[in-house]
Amino acid sequence: MASDPLYINDRITIAGWELTEQFVLAGGPGGQNVNKVSTAVQLFFPLTSSPSLPDRIKTNAIKLAGRRLSKEGVLLIEASRFRSQERNREDARERLKELLLEAAKPPPPPRRKTKPTKGSIERRLKAKVGRGEIKKMREKPGQD
Repeated sequence: MASDPLYINDRITIAGWELTEQFVLAGGPGGQNVNKVSTAVQLFFPLTSSPSLPDRIKTNAIKLAGRRLSKEGVLLIEASRFRSQERNREDARERLKELLLEAAKPPPPPRRKTKPTKGSIERRLKAKVGRGEIKKMREKPGQD
């Protein structure tokens, strides 16, 4: 169980009791140490049932999480980049923070419809006429 809270931004803080960490054996470099010490971290966060997040951020985070989200709504982040348990733990928490910051971004402004300019309409029609003339030149002569 992770005891210290995770500060996302000035409005969002995830309490320590919401985060669950599990340490597992990691593959990769590390020599004999890799077979003995559980350095990889699995960070579990109940995304859909978290009281710390507003609904808009939850829905955005669910879209961003993809396959990392279980059917029960628990987000799993695995970190095994580093050889030490502590650095992997920090890495997992940082990746959770990045995901939630991305989900907290405001939506993009709505697209405004624009009319084509008079010049662009004229250029398009002129190009169409030009293509038609080129295709007319491909006909056999005297087919009128």
